[in-house]
Amino acid sequence: MVKLRPGRCVRKINSQAWSRYSLRKPKKNYVKALPRTSLLIFNMGARDKAFDTIFTLTAKRDIQLRSNSLEAARQAANKYLERELANAYFMRMVAYPHNVIREKKFATGAGADRISQGMTLSFGRPSAVAARVRTGQTVIEVKTNIVNRKVAKEALKRASSKLSGDFAIITKETAVQAKVASAA
Repeated sequence: MVKLRPGRCVRKINSQAWSRYSLRKPKKNYVKALPRTSLLIFNMGARDKAFDTIFTLTAKRDIQLRSNSLEAARQAANKYLERELANAYFMRMVAYPHNVIREKKFATGAGADRISQGMTLSFGRPSAVAARVRTGQTVIEVKTNIVNRKVAKEALKRASSKLSGDFAIITKETAVQAKVASAA
C-alpha cells in the first residue's frame, strides 16, 4: 500500500488552485479524475435548537488542509462533544476541501533513478483534495450555551491538534444571549 505523504508537503499555499473539473468534457480538463474527499459530514448535533454562544476555530495564517485531516478533526471534536453534551450543541465544518493536490510519484529501491526520471516540475497526478484556509477564516464552528464553554473549547482544542498550523478559539455571543441580557 502506498503511504500518504506528510501534511507538511502540501500545507503551504504557493501555487494557483487546481479545482477545475468538468462533467461534460472531462478529457478537456487538466484534472482528469477528481479525488474523493474524506470529509462527507458537515453538520452535527442539534440543528433546531437556539444556542447563545458560538465558538469558532480560526486560522492565524494561510494554510492548506487536506480533507483527511479535516475529517480527523471533525471526528475528534464530535466524539468529545457527543460524550460530554449529548444533544446540547451544534457543530459545523465551515472549510470545504475543493483544491486538487497533485503528486509526482517517485520510486525507491534499486534502479529507481531510471524509473523516476522524467519531466522536471511535471503536472503530477491528482492524489487528494484540500481546503485553502486564509488568515482569519473559520474552519470549525460550535454553537452551544455559555455554561458549556469549557467543553466546547476543549473540543476545538482537540480538533486543532489534528490540523497543521496555528489556530485561535474565538467566542461570540449570539442574538439569543443579547436578548436575555437586555431583558434582565
